[in-house]
Amino acid sequence: MSGTGQHDWDPGTYSRFRGHRLRPALDLLSRVGDLPPGDVVDLGCGSGAAAEALRAGAARDRQLIGVDLSPAMMREAEALGLYDRLTDCDIAEWRPQAAPALIFSNAALHWVAGHDALLTRLAQALTPGGTLAVQVPHQNNAPSHRLWRTLADELCGGCLKGLHLPEVLLPAQYFHLLETLGEVNLWETEYFQMLPPSEQGHPVRRYTEATYARPILDALPQTERDRLIRAYDDLIDRAYPLSANGGALFPIRRLFFTLQRGGR
Repeated sequence: MSGTGQHDWDPGTYSRFRGHRLRPALDLLSRVGDLPPGDVVDLGCGSGAAAEALRAGAARDRQLIGVDLSPAMMREAEALGLYDRLTDCDIAEWRPQAAPALIFSNAALHWVAGHDALLTRLAQALTPGGTLAVQVPHQNNAPSHRLWRTLADELCGGCLKGLHLPEVLLPAQYFHLLETLGEVNLWETEYFQMLPPSEQGHPVRRYTEATYARPILDALPQTERDRLIRAYDDLIDRAYPLSANGGALFPIRRLFFTLQRGGR
């Protein structure tokens, strides 16, 4: 994960919904075709959620390299024993030692600013014929995410100033950014996830507090954090009603794109 200057990620909190978070990674990997010789890089590898699938597929006979900034997440990834090398580095600063055959980034690049320059650099780092494969949440305008920003502004005025919240470009912007660099495929999928009941708050709050809302909550003192969480729990049920068993149906949109660099 990226995010210099923020508190470290909590692997336990993040992995609470591991199955839901893994499915887009598998869908992205299924769209990666034949690769030229070279390493596979899991960029923003986190705790290594995609490592097993990468090792069994694209990295079966290749070096698998994980890149992440979070010490806690990297410890979890190292314990898997699936990576040939782990690099402790912010995505914004990372440069490969050798041109990779695949740069795979699942739910990480939205934490990094400046996608125009970043994606151009990543694409140009690939070996000829190599693939850049990216998935990012495209959920910022949904109630699940918008409510965090609205309530933080209302209850904790000014707390969002200077914070870097996850951001993505419009799909067409990604296409036009990459189209001169190789063959681009771009698509969106909306996943209807049934989140399990939680005794500690609304399931959508429990899901989003580990990711999108993390910088907001980390920036607040405990009393204001608790007040924001209570307000979110009170209102989020209007957008995502609880089912009879206390779970919640949570539609979440994901944006995917792959770029195969020209010049095999």
